[in-house]
Amino acid sequence: MTANSTAYKAPGTSGAGGTSTRPLRRRPAPSARRSGWTPWLYLLPALVLLGGLLVYPIYQLGLISFLEYTQAQVSGGEPTTFQGFGNYATLFGDSQFWQVLLATVVFAAACVLATLLVGCALAVLLTRIRAVPRLVLMLAALGAWATPAITGSTVWMFLFDPDFGPVNRVLGLGDFSWTYGRYSAFALVLLEVLWCSFPFVMVTVYAGIRAIPTEVLEAAALDGASQWRIWRSVMAPMLRPILVVVTIQSIIWDFKVFTQIYVMTAGGGIAGQNLVLNVYAYQKAFASSQYSLGSAIGVVMLVILLAVTLVYLRLVRRQGEEL
Repeated sequence: MTANSTAYKAPGTSGAGGTSTRPLRRRPAPSARRSGWTPWLYLLPALVLLGGLLVYPIYQLGLISFLEYTQAQVSGGEPTTFQGFGNYATLFGDSQFWQVLLATVVFAAACVLATLLVGCALAVLLTRIRAVPRLVLMLAALGAWATPAITGSTVWMFLFDPDFGPVNRVLGLGDFSWTYGRYSAFALVLLEVLWCSFPFVMVTVYAGIRAIPTEVLEAAALDGASQWRIWRSVMAPMLRPILVVVTIQSIIWDFKVFTQIYVMTAGGGIAGQNLVLNVYAYQKAFASSQYSLGSAIGVVMLVILLAVTLVYLRLVRRQGEEL
């Protein structure tokens, strides 16, 4: 070997002694490895409970949607047969399903929009009134929020009853029946849903407004901004994470409305003119004993709500990264 030749160095060695230059990777201590499992141990009871309450019913719902499951199979008279996507093909080929889906989307959107407008307006009002009126409004809102849906629906049916209700007398509508027409029935149910839903938005947005520094609002007022401009340009951007949360939750709640529609329109209105997906699934599964079609409708609703939830989680994550 000549003097100019380069000495061979083994990978990871340096110098004549062949000393390794790679950084040594230390194994985590046993206590550190054990502490990594500690959060999961605390979450285990909740995960088991959620698995029993959610995972298994969802599995059964999806399974039944792929089977022929009618009253004959429930009573054991005929064996269940695998239908594959046949129930979904029947469902998607039914024009009534698409009409009900469209009505559900429009009705839910109207409920969400009305709930957000009323809830945010009352939240701003709470910041402008004195302590006693604020307390009265909060108690009245929480009372509406705590009222069971079936009780609230029954009370609203009495208020708008064509024979004994006080609303028709005050408005001079005589024996006008709110539940006879399609749009008037939907409007009546929307008012009841709004009545029991706006307190959540009001309380949540009010808490967010109280967390905004008063110096920011005072500076905007000194600059000559109107109340609407302060809300649109100052408060709304700072309340965006809260508004996203209440919007997504309102969409989920209003999309799966059942009790109000079922009670106030007597199961979906005349000839099914006020059906929404939840009531439509109930009618298919229990009124018509077509449990497979009812399960297929439930799966479709689950997929739609999961898509909304994923959008919600993505928005929350994006806002967390911006913050």
